[in-house]
Amino acid sequence: MANSRYEYVKGFELDDRILPNIWVVVRIDGKGFHKFAKAHDFEKPNDVNALNLMNHAAVTVMEEFRDIVLSYGQSDEYSFIFRREADVYKRRAAKILSYVTSLFTSSYVYNWNVWFPNKKLEYAPSFDGRIVLYPTDQNLRDYLSWRQADVHINNLYNTVFWNLVLKGGMTNQQAENELRGTFSADKNEILFSKFGINYNTIDPMFRKGTILLRKRTQIPNLPNVKRQLIIPLYEDMIRDKFWKEHAEILGKYLPGDHEYEKNEDNDSNKLPELVIRQLEKLNYRTDSNKSVQVAK
Repeated sequence: MANSRYEYVKGFELDDRILPNIWVVVRIDGKGFHKFAKAHDFEKPNDVNALNLMNHAAVTVMEEFRDIVLSYGQSDEYSFIFRREADVYKRRAAKILSYVTSLFTSSYVYNWNVWFPNKKLEYAPSFDGRIVLYPTDQNLRDYLSWRQADVHINNLYNTVFWNLVLKGGMTNQQAENELRGTFSADKNEILFSKFGINYNTIDPMFRKGTILLRKRTQIPNLPNVKRQLIIPLYEDMIRDKFWKEHAEILGKYLPGDHEYEKNEDNDSNKLPELVIRQLEKLNYRTDSNKSVQVAK
């Protein structure tokens, strides 16, 4: 671009380059999602398709940004962890934040019909975003522990609340009054004594949130074939065990290996829909039993 007498205005741009050698976390949150969920009749307390749509959008972001080592999602929020050494957009905060947020939002809208084929998108959702910087590995671990603890607290409350309303015949106000001042043990007792629900057997995606990691994954039915994929996990990030088993997150290691367990019902493998869609992009195809073959 040729210089002009007006080019001086570039001097007013903010220098927002992020400090080097520091963990960069981009967290996005749905704006007005209580209203959005009501307008689209999401299931209570958890809508599995809505959560998988969030996961799908997060995978889109991770496919674009190779410097993201881990993503973590729950409800209407997602956190993306960029490795310390990431130099994407020369570490300009506004560029990173705006691209991650807009890409996530566009993927959410674009893939709506994948997860809700019979439900019209009534209006476009929006997400806000922020960047938070963490100087130490322990700071990062504590951040993720905080977000996962938040999942447990909110999901336990919502699970009891909506069972009281939908199965117990209470009004919203009556359910709120019933739960006021209760502790986790009390909520678990209500679930079990009134509805026969053991909270620990509820889908771990609801209880723990979704962790997305890159792993060298054994392709089912294709011996000795591995591909690096973004896989969903539902594990406890608060304990040391998680960080030992996935040491590549904090260290400068290549992604670890992952193999899906055999299905109890047949010889095909358990493959999440998110993984199947990545395999299809790599020119593999799956049948009704989720068996995988090379597409011809």
